[in-house]
Amino acid sequence: MLVPCEVAVKCVLPAVRAMIAKELVAKHGLNQVETARLLGVSQPAISLYSRKARGNALNLKNDRDIAVLVGKLADSLAEGKLPPKSFIVMFCEVCSTIRAKGLMCKLHKTFDPTIDIDECEVCAVETPRCL
Repeated sequence: MLVPCEVAVKCVLPAVRAMIAKELVAKHGLNQVETARLLGVSQPAISLYSRKARGNALNLKNDRDIAVLVGKLADSLAEGKLPPKSFIVMFCEVCSTIRAKGLMCKLHKTFDPTIDIDECEVCAVETPRCL
């Protein structure tokens, strides 16, 4: 059985990073090297995000709530005053919102056909924070 966090790591995390990278480059005028440094990934990873060769398993760009959260996170990163703990909390909020809205349920079902997405309410339950 695949737990939701495993699906998030495989698909949600790259999709959110791709959205943040796009914001940092397009809205804040950062280059790929600067963006990679802020996100803690390599410059080639940013290139893959920008070419949509990575981070495209889940289309989140049309969800207004997610776009707002990602925008705030990108803005905070670009300002350069975001402590690591705050970055983690903000990123986890994005992921929790995606899960709570049921945006990764079909993807979870793809990875684990035993999941009954019509009856599952695991992601709708508020999860405790580790920080």
